[in-house]
Amino acid sequence: MADHYEKQDEEEEEDEIGEQDYKAQKDALIFAIDVSNSMLQPPPESDDKKADKDPPVYAALKCAYQLMQQRIISNPKDMISIVLFGTEKTKYGDDQNLYPHCYVYTDLDVPAAQDVKSLRGLAEEGEDADVLVPSSEGVQMLHLLVLANNLFTTKAPNFGSRRLFIITDNDDPHGDNKDYKDKAITRAKDLYDLSVTIDLFAITRDEKKFDFSKFYDDIIYRDVVAEETNPRKVSTSKTGSGQTLLNSLISNINSKQTPKRAYFSNMPLELGPGLQISVRGYNILQKQAPARSCYVWLDGERAQIAVGETARIAEDSARTVQAGEVKKAYKFGGEYVYFSEEEQKSIKQFGGPIIRIIGFKDRSQLGFWASINKSIFIFPSEEGYVGSSRVFTALWQKLLKSKKVGIAWHVARTNGNPQLVAIIPSKSQEDRKSGAGFIPAGLWLYPIPYADDVREGPGQVNLVRTTNELTDRMNKIIGNLQLPTAMYNPLRYPNPALQWHYKILQALALDEEVPDKPNDTTLPKYKAIHSRCGEYIQEWSRTADEVLGMVRDVKAIKREMEKDDDEDQPRPAKKSRTAKVSSAGINNAELKKRYNDGTLSKLTVAELKPILDERGIDAKGLKKSLVERLEQWIEENV
Repeated sequence: MADHYEKQDEEEEEDEIGEQDYKAQKDALIFAIDVSNSMLQPPPESDDKKADKDPPVYAALKCAYQLMQQRIISNPKDMISIVLFGTEKTKYGDDQNLYPHCYVYTDLDVPAAQDVKSLRGLAEEGEDADVLVPSSEGVQMLHLLVLANNLFTTKAPNFGSRRLFIITDNDDPHGDNKDYKDKAITRAKDLYDLSVTIDLFAITRDEKKFDFSKFYDDIIYRDVVAEETNPRKVSTSKTGSGQTLLNSLISNINSKQTPKRAYFSNMPLELGPGLQISVRGYNILQKQAPARSCYVWLDGERAQIAVGETARIAEDSARTVQAGEVKKAYKFGGEYVYFSEEEQKSIKQFGGPIIRIIGFKDRSQLGFWASINKSIFIFPSEEGYVGSSRVFTALWQKLLKSKKVGIAWHVARTNGNPQLVAIIPSKSQEDRKSGAGFIPAGLWLYPIPYADDVREGPGQVNLVRTTNELTDRMNKIIGNLQLPTAMYNPLRYPNPALQWHYKILQALALDEEVPDKPNDTTLPKYKAIHSRCGEYIQEWSRTADEVLGMVRDVKAIKREMEKDDDEDQPRPAKKSRTAKVSSAGINNAELKKRYNDGTLSKLTVAELKPILDERGIDAKGLKKSLVERLEQWIEENV
């Protein structure tokens, strides 16, 4: 029976966590940008080349434009909307007066090429600038929050992550009007009940501080669990500072732009008999690759994606085989062993999903080589057991303080295979300049190998040792070429191949000029390297040449001495050719006779190789292969 499709086979495999579980969760994001006189006020003029040139509104629009470009690359199914609030104009669908002074510039949807063009035109070229006229009445935050609620519930009702980013410099939008403030707080609570996260990106000017207690502390619900391990502060961006407002906004938004995508949720973590808490698992690091191409049907009124269908065909009759007619089989010893669906499930019963701690070890005993897969980040969840976050934090702090790791039995899914994991604590790591975090604080499930996974390494290797002088000079070079803060920050190094791929697609889709070369931040900065340690590198090179010359001289002297020793020793007498019994003298007639008698296999490998070489046959491999090649040659040529 011929099976031309593998997709269904993959679905029938054990129910393990896969990449699709991570990528299936989509994000809906609304950029809410305050359009007020202060947000449109340009920064003071400065001779500093790095000083701000754009008013805060335009810096926020450029930031949204860059984020939209990034999302098209990394998360092409995510939705983004741009909402301007505090504007003179009002726009939401066909109703122009439903949400006063709120202008939906791009609706909440997967960004289309026209949306990207429009946003670029507004942010960089000043097109549609009439929408950036501030209202004399201001805006009630109630209207913005109700608008966001409407967009999320109608456009992205089932999305795993829904977030509202508010960019403003006004810390008290309602002043003394308590009624407006109370209504906004109520609507913010409604969004929170819908699992919508509100993030504030505050902008300050000069020495003025943004007072969160006046309004925003009441509408932004902090992550209580995150506060336990990583106290969170609302980031502020200052206009007119040395770092441009745009870069500051991008850094702050990048620290929150990737939502927590649950790999598993409400997983029991058993610390001991009768003591369990619940945790969630997250895929923090995910390799990105260009989106898969698809087939498009162009003969209709509009282009449509071609959807494939799979079918199994019987090899003998070419009829379509139904799913109920097929059984699962495994090959064992040349025979096929068949299982029904119920039998297959019963074989793989190792209990339900769980993380069960079975002991603790010193962290130093866990080798860097022991990882066999990527690690999963876990964080407490109050869904299963109330108080999980406190117990989790106590475990995290104890592991850090005592420099220990937990060893646990982990079953990721029902019918999944059990796995041994090390539970490793981590502190949060942030970029010191921008404050953008790239490694969170918490615990990691670090897969470790079973005995069956270990393979033998190479035998004894003769290492070539360098000289102490070369080592000392190389230490100087390495010391001067360390990364900033001696830490690798992945946020600084986009994948050049991926960026180049999407840059070309973007240029074609948006009718832009195709760039000449990619922006590759991984290329060495040769000028900086030369100024830092160019002299040290040249010194090392000269020393290496001297050492290499000495090594060559020593080898040359050794060869001369061996040559002299050979000349002093008497040469052995030449052996008579007739004395040496060689199988190469076997002629074709004798080979044919041996072939007929079945005695070719009695020849040794040393006898077979010259016979094969003489006849132009490959003489490499095992004896069985050599005999088979010789037999085939005799059948065809003798």
